[in-house]
Amino acid sequence: MNIFILHPSFPAQYLNIAPYLASNPDNQVFFLSKENSIKTNLRGVTLALYKKPNEEAEKWAKTCGPLRPAAEAVLEGQAVVRALEWMASEKNIKPDVIIAHTGWGSTLYCKDVYPDVPIMGYFEWYYRTLNSDSFWWPDEIPQMTNKISIRTRNAHHLLNLELCDVGVTPTEWQFAQMPEIFKPKIKIIHEGIDTEFCSPDPEGKKPALDLDDIDLHLPEGTEIITYVARGFEMYRGFPYFMDALRLVLERRPNTHAILVGKDRICYGAQLKDTSYQKLEEEKGGYDTNRVHFVGLRNRGDYRKILRSSSCHVYLTRPFVLSWSFLEAMSFACPIVGSKTPPVEEVMEDNVNGLLAEFRSPYHIARRMQEILDDKELAAKLGKKARETIMDRFELNKCMRKQEDLMYSLVR
Repeated sequence: MNIFILHPSFPAQYLNIAPYLASNPDNQVFFLSKENSIKTNLRGVTLALYKKPNEEAEKWAKTCGPLRPAAEAVLEGQAVVRALEWMASEKNIKPDVIIAHTGWGSTLYCKDVYPDVPIMGYFEWYYRTLNSDSFWWPDEIPQMTNKISIRTRNAHHLLNLELCDVGVTPTEWQFAQMPEIFKPKIKIIHEGIDTEFCSPDPEGKKPALDLDDIDLHLPEGTEIITYVARGFEMYRGFPYFMDALRLVLERRPNTHAILVGKDRICYGAQLKDTSYQKLEEEKGGYDTNRVHFVGLRNRGDYRKILRSSSCHVYLTRPFVLSWSFLEAMSFACPIVGSKTPPVEEVMEDNVNGLLAEFRSPYHIARRMQEILDDKELAAKLGKKARETIMDRFELNKCMRKQEDLMYSLVR
């Protein structure tokens, strides 16, 4: 088969499944995207890059108010149409099945080009005004402008839910956000966790941590708290973590903290002329010689960091569950996680992790201390965490489920 995978930023959620499908000699896998975010290729996968919208089109989208996400999706959908037509006319290649992330508009017009080609759409999030990511706690009250903006964000998601042949979403919490009428066509299948790579130190110890590029060298046995997020933002509880960290470091003079991520906001409202990391630095109150902002790291460094972790902290509003959380579980990290639905779906308090109130730095700090004070508890939690991932999220299991679903669509 000719399998077309669509996502504007290669390889995204398809990092593993694309080369897995390509390993079947009966398949040809083509990945259509507008940027190569990892600056390399995937084995057996042909990458076809298409042009981004021109400056005039991008300016137009910015004038569309609440409809801006839909306008940007239209532009992306049109770019994909041109790419599909080019593949057919110049390369004489047409898809037998399309696998795509629907959130950016890539699939919007695929059925208008190929009415009979099945689409397996990845549905990451459907926006809700209440009881979801934006206004979860009782004291968070949306204004009418918020309601209009949030509801309108679903315009292109609804189009995609209607046109796809089958949908995939990674977790039960994400599935719960979808409109009831479309739930019968959506399957819960996670992308999977590479448990072979994301594994604890083979010698069963917390090794030394050496990051030569920033001259960071922490010897074996150092007590290390880890935190990982693509962006340091409110959605992932960064300010609450920092306040909790201040409390813990004050009581533990030899403990270090490693924060992996970038000083940016990926989800939620942007701050004007500042960032959450800058605000925390201005606030101070922590030993900068023991709190290490190490930026985004390559996979090798990432493994070294999590293998050395004495306590990992993952906080999130009721939103998309991060890969980093499940990977930390796979590394057998003892974890403090937020008592919010996406985390509670995977983590049971005092079984495979400790749960803490998302907005309570004091509670987060207390639970961190429980792990750091009790090595036997930490080891038990870490072992159970890895067992959970092996049972429910192991990569090959998840990829086979995705493959079976794809083959169910084709004749």
